[in-house]
Amino acid sequence: MVNDNKVVISLRNVKRKFIVGDETVYALRGVSFDIREGEFVTIMGTSGSGKSTLLNQLGCLDTPTSGEYLLDGVAVRRMSKNQRAKLRNRKIGFVFQNYNLLPKTTAVENVELPLMYNSAFSASARRDAAIKALKEVGLGNRLYHKSNQMSGGQMQRVAIARALVNNPAVILADEATGNLDTRTSFEMLVLFQKLHQQGRTIIFVTHNPELSRYSSRNIFLRDGRIVDDTLNPDIQSAQVALDALPVEEVIDDIVNDTINQDLK
Repeated sequence: MVNDNKVVISLRNVKRKFIVGDETVYALRGVSFDIREGEFVTIMGTSGSGKSTLLNQLGCLDTPTSGEYLLDGVAVRRMSKNQRAKLRNRKIGFVFQNYNLLPKTTAVENVELPLMYNSAFSASARRDAAIKALKEVGLGNRLYHKSNQMSGGQMQRVAIARALVNNPAVILADEATGNLDTRTSFEMLVLFQKLHQQGRTIIFVTHNPELSRYSSRNIFLRDGRIVDDTLNPDIQSAQVALDALPVEEVIDDIVNDTINQDLK
């Protein structure tokens, strides 16, 4: 099926090299692709494939040595660090493997953080937006829990809510299920699929090829080049996979959740 939505990510012959001592390392060797609004794309590759370097380019954390990157129509390569920081705050919602939540801070306060740099939001508007985002990811009953009072899955939901709160053009997830057990990983995939169905644009960077079953498009990197870029004609349901998990895993999760509650 042809996607005629607007292009939100456009890379044209992007190259990135690093000088390490006397050696030149070519991390990206001419990467080109477009990602359109509403796509759920996994970017995969083994260690050394250029995956992390590409993630830094997409997240405006670095700029290409050559080539062009347009984020929602804005050319990134010649921007200053401050300009890129502002663009990143407005256009990208990050979800990290390690959650990157502030300790001893409530869920609401963590989700409010990106809006602190957006002058369009008053203090009350920030709080309202944070609560709305947390309810959207199923944490309406954990608004004022702190990081040390939540499970890994709950912390990752807070991180996803934080990514959503600014209504970004793109959600950029870096190994977002990497620190989670099997059941919680599928719970996160269910959430990402729901966001995709709502029209969100999601880029999921991972080394795990199994995740390609649940996205709409898969890009594979090797040695700094794209070796495969295909649409997924048979997107699997993460909810069905979650429901099919063995009963003993469900019991373990209930026990672990009970322990977490007792420790609060």
